[in-house]
Amino acid sequence: MNGHRKSQANAVFAPETFRFFRELGRNNRKAWMDQHRDRYRAVVVEPMRELLDRLTPAALRLDPRFDVSGRTGRNFSRINRDIRFARDKSPYRAQMYLKFAASAPGEAEETAELYVGVAAETVTTGFRMYHNGRRSPAAARLVPRAAEHRAWLERHRRRLARRYESYWYATERGEWTKHAGWPLEPAEWKKLKGWVVRRKLAPAAACRPSFVSEIERTFRELFPLYRFAAFQAWKP
Repeated sequence: MNGHRKSQANAVFAPETFRFFRELGRNNRKAWMDQHRDRYRAVVVEPMRELLDRLTPAALRLDPRFDVSGRTGRNFSRINRDIRFARDKSPYRAQMYLKFAASAPGEAEETAELYVGVAAETVTTGFRMYHNGRRSPAAARLVPRAAEHRAWLERHRRRLARRYESYWYATERGEWTKHAGWPLEPAEWKKLKGWVVRRKLAPAAACRPSFVSEIERTFRELFPLYRFAAFQAWKP
């Protein structure tokens, strides 16, 4: 499996990765996963780690504080689902994310990240941010920052809107509600819980040698949004 992937002109992924996620979606149970554990490592874990290795130099040029340790939870999402509080009780997620983020000293939450997500039928890449509420340190910084720099946000909306999808989340009646578009108004930022700006790619794009360069370009284009939302000092 690994040799087949390497033979594709240095492409990171092969169709087997997406086939695995499709089959996991149809057979989402522990017995099946145990039987296919070696396959999971070969066609999901190894390519994701290779992607981390190949993206790390470009990511560190953007921000040398990015965590590139390769740890699950820091760079990689967990494939095991925490079903204790989830509505979906299937034990595994048929997807995996690679993310680059940095935490402020003494601050546990990661307010923003650049990411690549691989699932059965699609690949997504972009910027996203989440926070825990109005009183979180992230929200305390972002609400006045967004109000003061609305024109800056509008410039980036015009720059990126043709290539990227944008949506944001607010809590309404205790439920997360998705809103299309860019959060620009102060009233939107006051209730904002999360924001995503992303591109969607077909699995075939991830199987091309140019895939890493496409992700690097996406990270460069969206890095201003990451800096805006991250913990660090920021100037427009």
